Amino acid sequence: MALELRPNCECCDRDLPPAAEAYICSFECTWCPDCATGVLSGICPNCGGELVRRPVRPEGKLAANPASTVRVFRAEPCSPRAA
Repeated sequence: MALELRPNCECCDRDLPPAAEAYICSFECTWCPDCATGVLSGICPNCGGELVRRPVRPEGKLAANPASTVRVFRAEPCSPRAA
């Protein structure tokens, strides 16, 4: 099963195309670099897990395994918390 490669930051709603630098937790919650390292201090506010750099899917593999088009956006303000 391939990573979902969500199209936006869940905190600020910034677009994150498949080749963009992004950060994810083990549940694939997705954050832009500014939110991941600044606002969230490397901790997912949804699960309390570590945020790590999302791998870039090779462009040649996107046709068979496209990125998600479903946008996920938090209704609550983003802040680090332990789940």
